[in-house]
Amino acid sequence: MDWPLLVALVLLLAGVLGSVLPLLPGVPLSLAGVYGYWWGTDFAEPSLLFVVGATVVGGIAIVGEYAAGAVSARAGGGSRWTAAAAAVVGLLALLVTGPLGMFVGVALAAFAVEFYRTRDARRGARTAAYTAVGLLASAIFQVVVAASLLVGFLVAVL
Repeated sequence: MDWPLLVALVLLLAGVLGSVLPLLPGVPLSLAGVYGYWWGTDFAEPSLLFVVGATVVGGIAIVGEYAAGAVSARAGGGSRWTAAAAAVVGLLALLVTGPLGMFVGVALAAFAVEFYRTRDARRGARTAAYTAVGLLASAIFQVVVAASLLVGFLVAVL
């Protein structure tokens, strides 16, 4: 096994693990594996089409991961302020406490801002629930994307 393939496989596997472990950037690690192998083979493998497709899917996943709390807060009826608070709290909580803290922090922020804004606990709870479901869906999506990049890479180069 040549070194570019070995490095790529390690990064792709770390990407799958990083999708579920705290503070490891799953999809960016997976993309680094693809790019590293592509560079290591003088851009011969995998095909340019695969690299572009992986980049597009990975980019969507990365943006989606950071926007999930805000988007789902809006979908749950929250205001722009609620969505903004969910996004800021999510990023800060991720850096300080990891994914579990991010999940709890975003849901609590969505509830608190929406309750403060409307004085309606039911509406705040609804927005918090939507936000929590959106974050869980994003986490599942991250695992699926990272695993798909690994499988797609293996099919493309082996």
